[in-house]
Amino acid sequence: MNPFPPEAVAEIAAHMNGDHAEDNLLIVRALGGIPQATAARMSSLDAEAMEFAAVVDGIEVPVRVPFSERLTERRQVRAETVRMHREARAALGIDV
Repeated sequence: MNPFPPEAVAEIAAHMNGDHAEDNLLIVRALGGIPQATAARMSSLDAEAMEFAAVVDGIEVPVRVPFSERLTERRQVRAETVRMHREARAALGIDV
């Protein structure tokens, strides 16, 4: 069962896509296994993962990036997203 209602998912996605588009791309490239992605937008999330629509060779493809643990509360999403961003930067050799 998804602990995040559709309104919460929409708000989180709007924030991620509006304020963190570059971070979405780093996460997809490093943790989503799509290093050739040229753009990425968060499309959804549930207790287990964040989902993105990534652009590869001009085609949008779905990418699911698992969280490190099952999330049960909205406040956990921010902490997990920060962790994912730091891990992605480290994996790509970008100073954190």
